[in-house]
Amino acid sequence: MLDPNRVHRRLADGIAELRDDERAIEGLPVRLVVSLVVGAACLSVMLNLVNGVGGLAASEVDVRPTPEVVETGAQELTLRVVDADGNPVSGATVIVDGGTASLDGVATAKTGSDGNATVSIDPALGSNQAEGTLSLDVKPPAGGSYVDRRENSHVLVIGE
Repeated sequence: MLDPNRVHRRLADGIAELRDDERAIEGLPVRLVVSLVVGAACLSVMLNLVNGVGGLAASEVDVRPTPEVVETGAQELTLRVVDADGNPVSGATVIVDGGTASLDGVATAKTGSDGNATVSIDPALGSNQAEGTLSLDVKPPAGGSYVDRRENSHVLVIGE
């Protein structure tokens, strides 16, 4: 069985020995300084990574077609590229491609200062197909703070 007095005495001796050990006190500030320096360096690297992403401060762009519903046959389509606040985006490239409706190739155009681009299209539908869609894509202007991550609108094509 353990003698409580003996345990208490050994504990008191251990505490006194730790208190008199100057090496532990000298080592603590060095370890603390190293930890703070390493922590600050890691925080700096993480903040630089976040700032380098650029996507956090980027504005999502969207394409708004006019008209939104077209018939088959040759015609012009106006595409307005806007940012998240509805402001026009100039210098963006818009791409119109066949979705469930078909196009002869891909139509592209660059937006002007008003955010509008006009493309010539000639959509067609397959036999026994009453309607289809044209897909719209946008490549934001280079060097800007714009991104296009979400799916854009579609143009509905109906048969005559």
